[in-house]
Amino acid sequence: MPELNFENTEHYLAFLLGTPVKVLGLTDLGGPLDDKPVKGFGYGTPIRVDYQCAEKRRSVVLHTMSPGAFGHEHMADRAQALLWENCAFNTLPRHIRSLDAGGIQYDGSLISLGNVEEVCLLTEYAEGQGYNLDLERLRHTGSLTDLDLARADALCDYLVEIHRPPASGAGLPGLYVRRIRELVGHGECIMGLADSYPPHSLVTPAILEQIEHRAVSWRWRLKGLTHRLRQVHGDFHPWNILFRSGVDFSLLDRSRGEFGDPADDVACLTSNYLFFSLQRAGRLEGAFERLFLRFWQRYLEKSGDREMLKVVAPFYAFRGLVMASPLWYPALPDAVRQSVLSFVVAVLDQENFDPSQTNRYCGA
Repeated sequence: MPELNFENTEHYLAFLLGTPVKVLGLTDLGGPLDDKPVKGFGYGTPIRVDYQCAEKRRSVVLHTMSPGAFGHEHMADRAQALLWENCAFNTLPRHIRSLDAGGIQYDGSLISLGNVEEVCLLTEYAEGQGYNLDLERLRHTGSLTDLDLARADALCDYLVEIHRPPASGAGLPGLYVRRIRELVGHGECIMGLADSYPPHSLVTPAILEQIEHRAVSWRWRLKGLTHRLRQVHGDFHPWNILFRSGVDFSLLDRSRGEFGDPADDVACLTSNYLFFSLQRAGRLEGAFERLFLRFWQRYLEKSGDREMLKVVAPFYAFRGLVMASPLWYPALPDAVRQSVLSFVVAVLDQENFDPSQTNRYCGA
């Protein structure tokens, strides 16, 4: 837990105000106002900072936010809320003004973020080619190689490895409930995707509403399965997988938090085997069928997680809504779009997903 002290606070205020500052007191506003200085502080505790600047005494309040439920589990959640408040406080008449949004570093020092208009991320550069290029080649040639099999096996084994240890820590059962709620209602997931669909003769509002209703029922079926919470990638699709020589690969763009249901990762990758096969042949067959069924069989054998067959349907619905989207894939043939939508509706109606019945789900 970082500590707030006079020195750190003086440095921060001096930088913010552009003039020397002397801190006179730090007072916990979460309890009685006894004017006793505090050193340590917990997230969510407002601290009144009394300071002297240019021979005038002033007071400000430093706010933090506690981790917890209601979408505040991650530091990024809390940063989002505080950055928004920094802007919104100052647009409403009679509201106290925000002077800055700051960041508390591990050593307790504070840095200013108040003038940030957008946030950026700096990462390493990874060599390699997207796994999508392998699938595009297979879509064109249909010729499966030993390397194709080895790469699919390597990806499967990687997921088994990262999904194996149960997640542990305070509040994590509630995090599973949140992830299932977001699967249905988040702007990047089922409801957000449905709202993003432009008018289209094939994908009517009635179909999207039907999918939403089924997804809500699945939320209530899954939300109690908190024992399934595991480490996940969260967006394990071929464009986020870079292969170098052989089976050596790196991953990009992990999304939506550290933990979730392993079915998310499995559905994300295997749905692409189906998607590319539908584009090639109008059904799951040949090289893609072999990859699809091999992946499922290997994952179930190595993980022992046969319960996944009972929970994977809404994750397939999420990925299917991306693939059937006229926004994301405007040039997709209507026949393929229809097959994907048929798959989504059909799997949402199944008690247990059966990989061997995928063509029946697609209406093929």
